[in-house]
Amino acid sequence: MEPMPRKVRFDRPAAHGKLRFGWRVVRLALGGPRMNLVVCGHVNLLPLAWPLSRLHRCPLMLIVHGIEAWRPHRNPLVRKLIRLTDVVVAVSGYTVERLRSWASVPQERFRILPNCVDLEAFAPRPRNVELGRRYGIESRRVLLTVGRLAGHERYKGFDEVIELLPQLARELPDVCYVIVGDGDDRERLRAKAQTLGVADRVVFTRFVREEEKIDLYNLADVYVMPSRGEGFGIVFLEAMACGVPAVGSMLDGSRDALRDGALGQLVDPREPQQLVQAIHRALATPRGRPAGLEYFSDHAYRERVAAIVREVALPHA
Repeated sequence: MEPMPRKVRFDRPAAHGKLRFGWRVVRLALGGPRMNLVVCGHVNLLPLAWPLSRLHRCPLMLIVHGIEAWRPHRNPLVRKLIRLTDVVVAVSGYTVERLRSWASVPQERFRILPNCVDLEAFAPRPRNVELGRRYGIESRRVLLTVGRLAGHERYKGFDEVIELLPQLARELPDVCYVIVGDGDDRERLRAKAQTLGVADRVVFTRFVREEEKIDLYNLADVYVMPSRGEGFGIVFLEAMACGVPAVGSMLDGSRDALRDGALGQLVDPREPQQLVQAIHRALATPRGRPAGLEYFSDHAYRERVAAIVREVALPHA
């Protein structure tokens, strides 16, 4: 547990399984304080959140992030309750498009609340030579991706970059690819790099601490994530805040994080040569934060949250 804000109460007993969570919500509904707003953090929780909001006669706000809301939900009750939600807060315009493609939610019910980055914590800093030496990348051109290596979520773009490494190695003999993160798909990706003859150019860091992650951003020359299923991609913000040029996908929420190409390059991950050319352009781009990154500052995020809550909750307070 981290320190909690003064006006926030975290209900620890609810964090012990589905039954306990449901029981705590029922207790809150029957004996808790009067509510002005119910915020539901995931579509799967709507069957609990909707009755709670109706009992207290207050608005229900649903937060949607990405892939969990892109396809029709398997539960018909959830599909119905999405249409009855008062306000849907989405992390990106792309997620709004995908949700509206199957759920009959009017456009005016949506609000966009993009992720943010702490521009003081994530910042350009001197290269950590010792860390670079540990991973064997201190004198190489580094392509970097941060993300889960999950076998059931092969949409981050790791495969696309590894498949390009043989060509990139001919053009850039000192290039290497650093993958920050861990998961059950790591061995498959390692075997793929071995088969393509680029195993010596792919570095798997596995899980790293936050401070080390910031140092790795600052060792990178390009942040590249040609994904197909990102709801937003906060890692783009972290990399760009550290001054690293970014290459993302035009097929998902990455385009929101890169502001439709204003902050970084967008490519079609189905077109390998587009990605190769974008990497070359990024390597030729001077390091430094792109103009306009303040749009995603934590200060701007707090102002957006406050504006949404005031708009939705105060008329019912």
